Amino acid sequence: MNPPTPNGAAVTTPARAWLRALETTAQATRDPERVLPRAVAEWARKYGDATAFVSDRECFSFRALEARMNQYSRWALSVGVTSGESIALVMGNRPEYFAIWLGLTQVGAIVALISPDLRAPALAHALKVAEARRAIAAAECAEVCSAAIARLDEEIEIWTHGGGPSDARQVDLAVSARSGEPLSQDERRHVTLADRALRIFTSGTTGLPKAAEVSHHRLVGWTHWFAGLAGLSPTDRLYNCLPMHHSVGGVVAIGAPLVFGGSVAISERFSARGFWDDVMRWECTAFQYIGELCRYLIAAPVRPEERAHKLRIAIGNGLSQEVWRAVLDRIGPVRILEFYASTEGNVWLYNVESKVGSIGRTPPYLAVRDSIALVRFDDEIQMPIRGPDGFCLRCADAEIGEALGRIGEDPGARFEGYSEGAETEKKILRDVFKAGDAWMRTGDLMRRDADGFYTFVNRIGDTFRWKGENVSTSEVSAALQACPGVTQAIVYGVAVPGAEGRAGMALLKIDDRFDLGALARRLEILPGYARPQFLRVAVEIEATETFKPKRRLYVEQGFDPTRVEDPLYVFDRERQTYLQLDAERYAAIRNGALRL
Repeated sequence: MNPPTPNGAAVTTPARAWLRALETTAQATRDPERVLPRAVAEWARKYGDATAFVSDRECFSFRALEARMNQYSRWALSVGVTSGESIALVMGNRPEYFAIWLGLTQVGAIVALISPDLRAPALAHALKVAEARRAIAAAECAEVCSAAIARLDEEIEIWTHGGGPSDARQVDLAVSARSGEPLSQDERRHVTLADRALRIFTSGTTGLPKAAEVSHHRLVGWTHWFAGLAGLSPTDRLYNCLPMHHSVGGVVAIGAPLVFGGSVAISERFSARGFWDDVMRWECTAFQYIGELCRYLIAAPVRPEERAHKLRIAIGNGLSQEVWRAVLDRIGPVRILEFYASTEGNVWLYNVESKVGSIGRTPPYLAVRDSIALVRFDDEIQMPIRGPDGFCLRCADAEIGEALGRIGEDPGARFEGYSEGAETEKKILRDVFKAGDAWMRTGDLMRRDADGFYTFVNRIGDTFRWKGENVSTSEVSAALQACPGVTQAIVYGVAVPGAEGRAGMALLKIDDRFDLGALARRLEILPGYARPQFLRVAVEIEATETFKPKRRLYVEQGFDPTRVEDPLYVFDRERQTYLQLDAERYAAIRNGALRL
């Protein structure tokens, strides 16, 4: 037998974890018609009235979750939702969120998961890209959703949930009148693992946010793979405070614990102050993280609950070496299961061995698939380097390069792409190692050590990561250049001491129409994580001989007033405006007294 951990769970060897994940996923995907809604129905029969979800809004048993799912399916059929139709879901975290998209996908709809924090312009873009014909919006999102739809030429039918305008069609009221019994043969639609299920928005490496296509196969694969890899059991309860409109917070963290009869505690959003209260009152044994979440936890004052909890495992990505060690020092010997993946990608790495600082590896007995490659990268042209024969050059151990994922027919090697075909093609690199092959560009720079463990280095080019989110520099630049008085805007990420990722900084060239306060108000259309934390106002912007801005020089200079002669500003969260960045504020940022 495996020895117990301090919190009572058996220690799992890496080999056993890999085997369990492979077996669980292979069995789950054997039947091409066993989509996730069907799996939920199986779990309802198997686990019955056992708790599936707890939250401050509502709680579901497995049986109640299936019934609610079926009610949404019947509502969709009653209003004429067709197979392949796209429906936008604009709602915050709650168990009902999962039940809604399960019910819609059960009858063949594609559900676009859209952030409830978007303002009208960004929401309008998302609705258009998602090709939504209907939208379900939480009451608190109804007004902005209506404003977004008004900006579009397309006709989109809106249903509210939990209230809204007096003349609104309320989906929760309509659904409650429907039966929760399993669908009859006449009500069922032919849905397979190969069909599309969700559209999940991701920044990618360039351009505005794109809607990644997610098949039913991916949903089943993600949930069952993590259930096996993490060794989740009926006694586990996972705490999820990550956004449910993302693939990790809305699929992996929600579905994986249910596979073997465990449960999920859902918080509406992350709070460093409320984290331990939730973990303790819901008796959680696991939690889903991103690196930024963990950094906030260790930056908060120490609490007794940090050692009195029942946590045995933390699952997530983006944990730096420094924060990793600090987490273990603070909360004890919790197993860290770090992984690397992307919603649309075909590169998957898992750190089953819990090697501090690594995003994972492919074990030797799976490496024969040659599913990932690191290739040398040219910073100037922002493309992989090709040799005299025209093919890309593989990186040696410890050499930094772009990670590529081999595109193949096997479901795990497919690149499902985006709702827009042109955006899909931008991510594919052809004739990489031989004529006719195709690989997906991750847009991430990594290095691999002699033991095969990978370390994340940075994002490439037009994207950086802040607050656990990918920020598209072109999207932010477009928002800045739409502001009166801004004639040019260069956006990049800069390192901030003690913070994960890179904070947004904008180099601006302005004219006499520029108003700093007005700019701050105009940038409210951006999500909080995308808004530039720093501004640099320059008379001239230095460019190369090919007329490209010297971005690297500006990144290196950062926001240090001693290195930058141009006026600098920092965003003040309390006042919601930009203030001059003087030596005192700069020092406060560096020592952690002023948090961004």
